[in-house]
Amino acid sequence: MSDIIEKVYSLLEPIIDGTDMFVVNIRIKPTNNVKVFLDSDSGFSINKASSVNKKLYAAMEAAELFPDGDFSLEVSSPGVDEPLMQMRQYKKNIGRKVAVTLTDDSEKVGFLREVTEDHLLLEMKGKKPHEKINTEIPFINIKKTVVQIIF
Repeated sequence: MSDIIEKVYSLLEPIIDGTDMFVVNIRIKPTNNVKVFLDSDSGFSINKASSVNKKLYAAMEAAELFPDGDFSLEVSSPGVDEPLMQMRQYKKNIGRKVAVTLTDDSEKVGFLREVTEDHLLLEMKGKKPHEKINTEIPFINIKKTVVQIIF
């Protein structure tokens, strides 16, 4: 499957080149269901998903990735419960509340304030009212980070 994922990625690159869209993940199920997860610095709309889907589907057919033509394609943004996977996603979500699960399975929740190549800076509530604590967390210690939806 990794060969097909690489081919899908190579077909997708020219479609999103020059846009603010970027690939988050590509998954292929044994039923030849290809799922492409994209994001965008300016937000990933249904129109963007539809446009990419049409172009990528045609490119996949032309490349005969699935010789019998038996495949389906879904293009969408990652779900709200999906962990951040790329540096660009972290940077896009600066200012938002996140839950960071560390490699020791402990969790820290706070507002993402800064992202560098090596670490993120999380602003968390202190023990006293209105106290804020900034915690630097190296990426090497992070298992996953999920944006928290605030209602």
